[in-house]
Amino acid sequence: MGALLRIANLNVRFPGATAVENVDLELRRDEVLAVVGESGSGKSVTALAVMGLLPRSAAVSGSVVLDGREILGLPEDELRRVRGARIALVFQEPSTALNPVERVGWQIGEVLRAHGVASRRERAARTAGLLEQVGIPPERARDHPHRFSGGQKQRIVLALALAADPDVLIADEPTTALDVTVQAEILGLLRDLRRDRRLAVLLITHNMGVVADLADRVAVMRDGRVLETQDVEGLFSSPRTEYAERLLAAVPRLEAHDRPTRLTKTDEPVFAAENIVVDHPGRPAALDRITLSVAPGEVLGLVGESGSGKTTLGRVAVGRLRAASGTVRLFGRDPAGLGRAELRALRRRIGVVHQDPAASLDPRRTVLDSVTEPLDVHGVGTRAERVARAHALLDQVALRPEHGDRLPRELSGGQRQRVALARALALEPDLLLADEPTSALDVSVQAAVLDLFTELQDRHGFACVFISHDLAVVNRVADRVAVLRDGRLVELGPARDVLTRPSALYTRTLVDSVPVPDPVAQRSRRGPDLEVPA
Repeated sequence: MGALLRIANLNVRFPGATAVENVDLELRRDEVLAVVGESGSGKSVTALAVMGLLPRSAAVSGSVVLDGREILGLPEDELRRVRGARIALVFQEPSTALNPVERVGWQIGEVLRAHGVASRRERAARTAGLLEQVGIPPERARDHPHRFSGGQKQRIVLALALAADPDVLIADEPTTALDVTVQAEILGLLRDLRRDRRLAVLLITHNMGVVADLADRVAVMRDGRVLETQDVEGLFSSPRTEYAERLLAAVPRLEAHDRPTRLTKTDEPVFAAENIVVDHPGRPAALDRITLSVAPGEVLGLVGESGSGKTTLGRVAVGRLRAASGTVRLFGRDPAGLGRAELRALRRRIGVVHQDPAASLDPRRTVLDSVTEPLDVHGVGTRAERVARAHALLDQVALRPEHGDRLPRELSGGQRQRVALARALALEPDLLLADEPTSALDVSVQAAVLDLFTELQDRHGFACVFISHDLAVVNRVADRVAVLRDGRLVELGPARDVLTRPSALYTRTLVDSVPVPDPVAQRSRRGPDLEVPA
């Protein structure tokens, strides 16, 4: 079958850097072609070049042929007629793709109007049909984006992309940072749309489970080049390049495995909660009668969908949020009854690693200054001793001395996360809160950060509350797992039991929603009724 979209010898250069070099890709009708690789590999730049959306500073050459017509270099007015009508793009972050001050129905209607649907009544009817097709009740067309969940906003962005009935859909990381159940819904929706509309899909992702679930063929990119392209079964069973082998080896899996015990024998947990309740005015309880504890040296994984109470419980665990009722003990003491000096001494024993290190690190401070800041605040040692401690920590997180002189923007995402870890460990904490520390990282960078986390935890022996929506990541680092839903504790137990032999139906739903990074096994799990006809 001939290619619907053919990219040949595509090159993209920015001042001082080459982003894409000699890229050749073909997307056939009714096919899902996944483009995978680490950040900076050229995946998104390739997609933007196809759409003609790169900035003027980009020098683009080569060929992009859509259904027999060369579209690279078309005048802007002609490109506007191609975008949406023939080829559409779904951006990674739906919140930034939607206008926050306009109703979603109006936004879809504007796309229809731009593509020639003049009648207001017809636009309203087609908007309702599009929303219904992506699983959003048509009556919600009058709602603004902030009234929708992350998964619902992603569905609305899909409706926008489908409004003009395109032949090709480019989906750039459409499931990143979504809960596993919402991710499964979006993947199912993409399969249905492909089958019903006979869409060709160019899928850009770093999630190899998503690739196994959805793709027919896979192109592996690195440093702006395509290293290999083959069918999805062939890539997973017999990758042709060492780089593809490393990508697949780095994917965490939900498998039972024995983990050496790291718990300190003691009668007193570092954190204990008994029947705690946290209320938000006008809403259901954020935490509803939660009872659990964290032992010294233990890693407790907190999992559950968005809004389940994971982050709220983490904030209670480190004394950042006070419970409305119930009993809280942090290192054996109730933080609510402590004075300022006592609370300051307590918090010195706690470290925090945030989800987005770029937001948690001061952009004006060097890496070395960021790591020494907690030591400075608590007046630990002399300046020379604090600097020496910071250098030692940077060495422990595998950063070179020269990294200490750099600003956060001069580091990669994985390097910034390593700095955040070093900073959190500066005061040698007894308890660490890690809130989604790897959610936005490539699989290989994520694997390196998780290996580093395990090494540091073994070396320093801190207890940790590890929050994540990625069950395979939690399975890799946690001793025990607590499953939350709507502020309630659904299941609590050893990681190997909860994540591979769950007793609660909700936990089983979460586990079953995780795509297996094996296309044959994933196809078997979905069942024949969900297969897309050839």
